[in-house]
Amino acid sequence: MTDYYALLGIPRKLDLSMDILQQRYYELSRELHPDRFMRKPESEQQRALEMSSALNDAYRTLKDPLRRAMYVLGQEGFEIGEQRSKDVPPELLEEVFELNMALEEMRGGDSTARSQLEQAEKNFAGMLAEADEQIQALFVQFDANQSRDTLAQLRTALNRRKYIQNLASEVQKALAPNPQSLIPS
Repeated sequence: MTDYYALLGIPRKLDLSMDILQQRYYELSRELHPDRFMRKPESEQQRALEMSSALNDAYRTLKDPLRRAMYVLGQEGFEIGEQRSKDVPPELLEEVFELNMALEEMRGGDSTARSQLEQAEKNFAGMLAEADEQIQALFVQFDANQSRDTLAQLRTALNRRKYIQNLASEVQKALAPNPQSLIPS
């Protein structure tokens, strides 16, 4: 697997300066752009295409904090898989149970659950903001200590955030107007 940090020539950090990342990306994009290799042998043209593609992948991954964290975790041998029911954060168990009941009521046509779902949506937005703050703090901590323990904490925080994001998405879907119901009969 390509080392995106090495490719971009930047230090391996989770708390990256977006200005430096973007500057390096633009510099290398100009240098490696396939159009600059049009009169070169085919092997050099192919290499330019491959390098340009890898550079784009690196930039897309490293500019997004969550993708960057998952990339570093993957580089360090940590897995971030799909959520399973046993991965439900314990503090959310009761809320998830109530949410599932409200979602079923809403899907069954009972619009009285709407206010409960709207409140859940606000709660999840707050939880996501807290998770993002925790993840950012772990970025800084990891950059300072390069500890696998910090990466383990980061993986847990990312899994929790992903779980909350999935719940928030379910609520948003349930609250979204049904396009069929907007069509006059």
